[in-house]
Amino acid sequence: MNTEAALTHFEDWTLRLRSGTGKKMLLLLHGWTGDENSTSVFTRNLPSEYWIVAPRAPYPTLPNGFSWRAPAARGSWPTLDLFRPSIEKLVSLIDQLAAANKLDGTQIDVAGFSQGGALTFSFGLLHPDRVRRMGILAGFAPNGAEQVLSGDLLAGKKVFVAHGTLDEMVPIAMAQQAVQLLKRAGADVTFCESEVGHKLSVDCLRSFEKFLSN
Repeated sequence: MNTEAALTHFEDWTLRLRSGTGKKMLLLLHGWTGDENSTSVFTRNLPSEYWIVAPRAPYPTLPNGFSWRAPAARGSWPTLDLFRPSIEKLVSLIDQLAAANKLDGTQIDVAGFSQGGALTFSFGLLHPDRVRRMGILAGFAPNGAEQVLSGDLLAGKKVFVAHGTLDEMVPIAMAQQAVQLLKRAGADVTFCESEVGHKLSVDCLRSFEKFLSN
């Protein structure tokens, strides 16, 4: 993350925290085997008003890195239920950070890459009242999401989805499925598709920055 984002230990968390000029909060969630430094590429041109919170996930992975779900069978896709413990911890983190820094934590923006994108989707499903906007970058809908979705659960929520057509880790079809589920729940979805692998293209990054600036 940029030089303004300090490595911080807060409560039980290790995170990168960039203070902003305003009171809005952006929660940035790294992918599987990542850490609090992994989302730095997405923050360089984000609005200065944001307080950016990039926490380290609670579950260690081998040989290094961290995950947002407890260990599961290798090759299995995360489920909504497996994400619940991390999401509840994140809600508590936001409340504590907001209170400590006199910020508005009632509604925040959430964005994540890969597994962090799936966690962002899950956060919105389980706590739609706490989310203003979501960014799902090279992510997917977790198993079990369809059972929670209703026709107006995400009504009025703006969601940015970006994915590469050459992504072999998370196939583009999974992103397209997530878009359909989000729209079914009433979300206003912006979809950026580009000819790259498991990463965010330059064009989609610029669109993501614009999405958060509006």
